[in-house]
Amino acid sequence: MQGKIVVMPEALSNRIAAGEVIERPASIVKELVENSLDAGATDIVVELEGGGKRSIRVVDNGRGIDRDDVALAFERHATSKIYTFEDIHRILSFGFRGEAMASIASISRIEMLTKREDSLSGTRAIVRGGKIEEIVDVGCPVGTSVRVTDIFYSTPARKKFMKGDSTEQTHCMDTVVRLALSSPGVKMRVVANGRTVLAVPWTENLADRIALVFGDDFGKHTLKVRGERDKVLLTGVISLPDRTRSNAKGQYYFVNGRFIRDKLLNHAVTTAYRRLIEPRRFPYVVLFIEMPTDDVDINVHPAKMEVRFQNPSDIYGLIRETLTRSLAGMSVSLHGFQNPSTDKGAGIYRERVGETLKQYVLQSGVEKRTFDMPVPPATRSALPGFPSRREAIGRQPVSSGEPSAPEETISFSTLAYLGQVAGTYLIFSSSSALVLMDQHAAHERVLFEKLKVSQGGKPSTQGLLIPEVVNLRPGRVALLMGIAHILQSLGLGVEEYGENTVAVKQVPSFLSGCNLEELLSDIMEEIDDTGRTYHLDEMRDKILAVMACKGAVKASHALTEPEVAALCRDLDAIPFSATCPHGRPLYTVIGVRDLERMFKRK
Repeated sequence: MQGKIVVMPEALSNRIAAGEVIERPASIVKELVENSLDAGATDIVVELEGGGKRSIRVVDNGRGIDRDDVALAFERHATSKIYTFEDIHRILSFGFRGEAMASIASISRIEMLTKREDSLSGTRAIVRGGKIEEIVDVGCPVGTSVRVTDIFYSTPARKKFMKGDSTEQTHCMDTVVRLALSSPGVKMRVVANGRTVLAVPWTENLADRIALVFGDDFGKHTLKVRGERDKVLLTGVISLPDRTRSNAKGQYYFVNGRFIRDKLLNHAVTTAYRRLIEPRRFPYVVLFIEMPTDDVDINVHPAKMEVRFQNPSDIYGLIRETLTRSLAGMSVSLHGFQNPSTDKGAGIYRERVGETLKQYVLQSGVEKRTFDMPVPPATRSALPGFPSRREAIGRQPVSSGEPSAPEETISFSTLAYLGQVAGTYLIFSSSSALVLMDQHAAHERVLFEKLKVSQGGKPSTQGLLIPEVVNLRPGRVALLMGIAHILQSLGLGVEEYGENTVAVKQVPSFLSGCNLEELLSDIMEEIDDTGRTYHLDEMRDKILAVMACKGAVKASHALTEPEVAALCRDLDAIPFSATCPHGRPLYTVIGVRDLERMFKRK
């Protein structure tokens, strides 16, 4: 039975509102560090006890708060960022709604110490359950210190669902990492249970900050990206296709300095890599989007983790095209993919990072520096004395060190052909290694790239004297006929013939003699694998990948030396010559040292 309508008590509404903003201790860390960044801090310390469940303390050297404003800081919707409705469309700060401190205070105990540079004394405020218990003058340094304890004491249900200390600490670290990546000009340190677990100095260069966060080996396996469309600037780094992980947690997106999660951006990145990495593998990316504030709505999520773009298709296209162009510039070495800038700058880069590494401590259990380690995302660097992101990302590394020798880049046509194993694998030798190639994967990549290039022209086709009737599973005919116009543009003429049958009247010349039932079935499986809503280019690529697979030379097929030479020349002439269109490697390398270990010579 429906009860009588009443207005909720303020304490209850505050706790409900807090639940939308404060999900776990990491949410508190996020809000407090963002407040420090908005206050112009250049040095921030985060102290955690019990993974942030027992207490969280954030200390900064920012501008501080006037004594008269301290009480207002804990009121809901109290803000120094918005004075008119139009201000919402010009937000460049992290916080603006005025809900963070009020939400934190309603479910915990807060002790704040704050002092402005022009004040003779500081202010201490104690707040519990949203009620101010004390505001007094004290002596303290310039800046603000906020200590949060008794977290979720007033919402035991939320407290019950918190995870173990190590899990909650990991979430807190992930939050600091994201904030550190967007702010190269801010020094950050995290202390957990009295032990420093992260210390990153400020850097002039965003690339240096990323290297410090993800490890000194990071630069050898990434590409810098930069693209611009209208008033939107895209910058950042992406991993080479041989550096992936099983989930998307290594993908960081920032819009005007704010970390966001967005399925549109994830899909754009996946599309750019889709024929370079295996299915269900994800690259690492750190991408910054700078755009006019009027073209993006950041006020769509209580925790400000999502945004709404005015022209999402333009953002999608910019990311996809920029990443595709950058990936096409990769070279292939004996050890896999290679950053085109590595040849000249690898030694310089390593020396520069090596010098900077001496300035910080990065520990997480056992000391290690890998791309997988979460590390701080930086904040906007529009602070006095520090470069903006546009300036930082464009600066080139400077070092007095001599560059190291570049890795040996593979030119397949110059390798010495030794023979074939099992009619499937081609064997080559270079001056320092053996190279084994999967002939089917190699030919598949060559066909795929040639088909993509030839899409603008009329494909070479062969009409069938007697159309071949193909039986399909129930429901597949309608799906196939929905893409019949795409198949026709690729040289495959298909018409509906019956309830569960189609007639194939024309095929691309290189597919003559192909098992058409298998071809159409595989196309249907590829199209229907993850859903039926695809961009036209993505749909074409999926179909071309199947066609290339069916048209490529098969395993157990002996190739003549002229055919091997032609295959190698074709590989040298195309981009992405390290994997097949499905992301599988098409060659592997056995170095001299590997051989020496095999024969126990060393």
